Amino acid sequence: MLATMEKSWLGKLFSSAKETPLPAVVPDVNSTDPEVLFNRGLNFATGAGVAQDYAQALDCYHQAAEQNHGLAQFNLGMMYARGQGVARNDVESAAWFGRAARLGDAGGQYHMGRNCQRASMDGLPADAPEARIEAYKWFQLSAAQGYKDSEGAFAPLTFKMTRAEVADATHRVSEFVPTGALKPVPN
Repeated sequence: MLATMEKSWLGKLFSSAKETPLPAVVPDVNSTDPEVLFNRGLNFATGAGVAQDYAQALDCYHQAAEQNHGLAQFNLGMMYARGQGVARNDVESAAWFGRAARLGDAGGQYHMGRNCQRASMDGLPADAPEARIEAYKWFQLSAAQGYKDSEGAFAPLTFKMTRAEVADATHRVSEFVPTGALKPVPN
């Protein structure tokens, strides 16, 4: 006699049986809410429920980003870096990554770290220590939030930094407060 076993959770996960989908929620196309705009941009960028349209995604992200939506700012940085819906523009990309980073977005912080690290190698030698300090700071802040690849990104920088520079970078990490956030009042 064969015993029948219920499917494991892994089997259920990859099972071909489809559940009844939830009804789609159509966001208000006239909404100025940054979260709604971000989600609409995400739909256009990925083609989820609409035809993929990077120019529309860029417009939605831009509207949300101007209202300090960190993920929209990060996504704008990525779109400018990749030339999606707009001509590739590294300066504009860095500006959006910077805005997202200062708001506390881990992806923006990681990409700011990469930009600073690149500047420390490609820029003027006199500017290299400051660029390494900033790169270290952004990588540390991103790593503290668990952002992929940022955990070990700052380690190679330390080989080119003095102890004083590492101490300065560590101090900057501890003093960082996202833009718009209130600093704690000392007792």
